[in-house]
Amino acid sequence: MLFRKTIEPMCAYCRYGKKLNNVELSCKYRGVTHASDSCRHFKYEPLKRVPPKPARLVTRGLSDDDFRLDDKS
Repeated sequence: MLFRKTIEPMCAYCRYGKKLNNVELSCKYRGVTHASDSCRHFKYEPLKRVPPKPARLVTRGLSDDDFRLDDKS
């Protein structure tokens, strides 16, 4: 979940980490570190969290009637 009350501390989501590549970042306190590391200075930055891609809708075998809302009045 994106906005849980308890977030597992990870440097990838920390305010003080600056991304260097996919697995490393530069931390104000720890220097170059792995994105999955954490420390006591962790401050959650929600805008650094990338949500997973949504699942694709499989429409094979469905007709237009399956997507139509009927007015029952």
